[in-house]
Amino acid sequence: MKYSLSSQCKKQIDKIKQKDGFLYKKIKKQLKIFAQDPQHSSLRLHKLSGSQSDTWSISINRSIRMLFVYQDIKSGKMKRV
Repeated sequence: MKYSLSSQCKKQIDKIKQKDGFLYKKIKKQLKIFAQDPQHSSLRLHKLSGSQSDTWSISINRSIRMLFVYQDIKSGKMKRV
């Protein structure tokens, strides 16, 4: 699966890289797994509910999650899955 990170997300990851190299490596590892197999069990992929019902979550570790939305690349519109 192809993905892209927002500029805000990239900035946050850069800050993490400077402060916590171990966490940075874990983020990179989980994103690599996500790109290869979004359904991989270590990601604990799930859709959020309520006001964030268009948002999905993957686990970086037991306490840190990364949120994302699916986007239709051709139209640039959010795609509900």
